[in-house]
Amino acid sequence: MNPMSMDRDEPTSLSSVSTNHPLEQFILLAKGAKGSACAELIKQVLEAPGVHVFGELLEMPNIKELETGPYATHFKTLNLFAYGTYKDYLENKSEYLELNPVQCKKLQHLTIATLATQEKCIPYSVLLEELDIKNVRDLEDLIIEAIYADIIHGKLDQECKRVEVDVALGRDARLEDAAAIADVLADWCNACETVLSSVDRHIQRANHHKQRSIRHQQTIEQEIGFIKKTLKAQAENEESASGGGSETHSAPKKNSRAVNKIRVTLRSRGSTKCEVMSQGREEES
Repeated sequence: MNPMSMDRDEPTSLSSVSTNHPLEQFILLAKGAKGSACAELIKQVLEAPGVHVFGELLEMPNIKELETGPYATHFKTLNLFAYGTYKDYLENKSEYLELNPVQCKKLQHLTIATLATQEKCIPYSVLLEELDIKNVRDLEDLIIEAIYADIIHGKLDQECKRVEVDVALGRDARLEDAAAIADVLADWCNACETVLSSVDRHIQRANHHKQRSIRHQQTIEQEIGFIKKTLKAQAENEESASGGGSETHSAPKKNSRAVNKIRVTLRSRGSTKCEVMSQGREEES
């Protein structure tokens, strides 16, 4: 059956529409539904697996028409699933449809997602109160189901009696929530700028230390080369002087003393000093 040409007062059926996103099925069906058909569609979407956002459906003209009239309760219940919590339902049951067990569990899962946006470590005591659950075992079962349904990603801390949330499903946002969302995003951007500035400073400091280490290494290598050349030249001079003294006996007698002293100070971070001293004596017999 073509959803655009269906009887406007007939209950809709998901079997006639197939799309990739679960909510898209209901949006397509809602385009051709009126009155009781829209009301029945709302009941179906409230318990449909995989559908956890409802804002787009709420904005459809055919659904908005239900806000006043005999199906106002259906519209309020859809609005509850979009923005409300399980505690809201318990406090005002007369304003909403009576939920079946599947719908109750979905609203409880959505409530966990809402609590996860307020704090990342949710105590069991808060969850027990907000979800109206009487014992911890049932609470943990519900949380595990929410994790497997991708409502939240996290883990149970049974020792501390809390659930630690890493990521939570994003729920529908009201127009009046836009300012608060903008503030959160602005704070996040400021935090990113602070982190980037800190990273830049660390990079500059690391580069400075690297260049200083390179210059220090070059200085050491130059000094080592100088020492090698000096020692080599000194050794050659001593050999030459020793050979000349044995062959020449007519040279005037002299008493001389040659002292060569080389001191090289290599300063590094630990102020390391290397001193090389060489002393030679030449006497005329």
